[in-house]
Amino acid sequence: MLLLLSLFWAESCIPVPKETAAEPQFKLLPADTFYFNSFVDCNMAEAWIGDTFRIFPGKYGEDPLWGDARDLKFANGRNADEAFSSKKEDFTEPRMPKNVPIGTPGLHGAAWFETVYQDAKDPSGRTLYAVYHNENYPQTLPYDSATGEGYINYRWPRGLTGPASPAAVCRIGIMKSQDGGRSWDNRGLFLEDLQPRMILKPFNTSNTFAGGVGDPSAVASGDYLYLFYGEYGYPGAYDSTAYDPTKEWSGQCISIARIKLSDLDNPVGKAKRWDGQAFTRPYNGIGAPVASLQIPREAGGGPASSPKGQFHWGPSVSWNTYLNCWVMLMGKVEGPSWQGDELYISFNTNPDLGKGDNSQKWSKPKLLLKRPGHILWYPSLQPMNTPEDIANKNTCLRLGKRARLFFKYSDLGAYRSEHIVEFEK
Repeated sequence: MLLLLSLFWAESCIPVPKETAAEPQFKLLPADTFYFNSFVDCNMAEAWIGDTFRIFPGKYGEDPLWGDARDLKFANGRNADEAFSSKKEDFTEPRMPKNVPIGTPGLHGAAWFETVYQDAKDPSGRTLYAVYHNENYPQTLPYDSATGEGYINYRWPRGLTGPASPAAVCRIGIMKSQDGGRSWDNRGLFLEDLQPRMILKPFNTSNTFAGGVGDPSAVASGDYLYLFYGEYGYPGAYDSTAYDPTKEWSGQCISIARIKLSDLDNPVGKAKRWDGQAFTRPYNGIGAPVASLQIPREAGGGPASSPKGQFHWGPSVSWNTYLNCWVMLMGKVEGPSWQGDELYISFNTNPDLGKGDNSQKWSKPKLLLKRPGHILWYPSLQPMNTPEDIANKNTCLRLGKRARLFFKYSDLGAYRSEHIVEFEK
């Protein structure tokens, strides 16, 4: 539903001061308020199928904490605004792979689509690869000593719904569709952290994750798909007798991995994490986060397992054709249970992410928006119904001079847009 509730907040038209001549600038402009009628996780997966703009929000699969779900659906429009305005009853449920029994390879736990990569080799645009965020618990994925996968329900940290609730572990996988997203086939895991890296009691008290990798955004550059994600595990084997909060912080939170586009059909074991100098670490190994996106310890930065640790999370990355650079939006955690009232923006002016350490050259995050008294999650930039966005078939992965800002008021349960972001060179 499109609600014309123009909110003209005082800060919305104030340009951000320039720090260097080379760094892109931006300002927030007031806009009619958009309320979205479906559940969104960290990012919105979307693509143009011919002249149809299609979005894939929602959750699918087994979840002992929040309840099993079949809410992962898609909606269509002649442009982004029309698709985002879809009524709940106008969403269509695709055919999804079933959850498999414990001990069987396949889809376990719940999944949310975060990004859709559209295969450039298919001129019809119907071949899609969905990067999904996957959550499990010791109950849905118990430890298997033969494979090293799964989790041991011992000193397991608390989850979001109360003292008896377990924390989730996030992983990232890939599904494929050859009919424009009407049916999906699970191709396997892109990235995961194993049991030894889980952060347990007594030190994990943030009511967030036990560990893992999640909240991803993916973009193609050259022959690779680059995955930006939250890293929540311990950078080594967790040992409560030798636990070091500074060491934990050093391995968190926004990290990057990549996989060849030619490996997306069979991705398991193919992705490589950044090790500080190159993409060499295995998909379930220990990488290094983007240093410029970490909050320094002296500025309040801390480990994700601490209710007092501050960190950026939930990256949403797009290529900006007007700026000729990459743009990243992110949230900021400042308390337990993902509390934080600020959203941030960062830029990378290196088009080729595969050259040297270009993928790591992100500017220091700048404050984009603050809402005191609220909890802000899931910021992303989205196209609109402008002639430019329609002609260029822009999505959240490719945008121009102006884009609509969406985010979730977690405390209000509302995913909506109240501003347009306008970029300046």
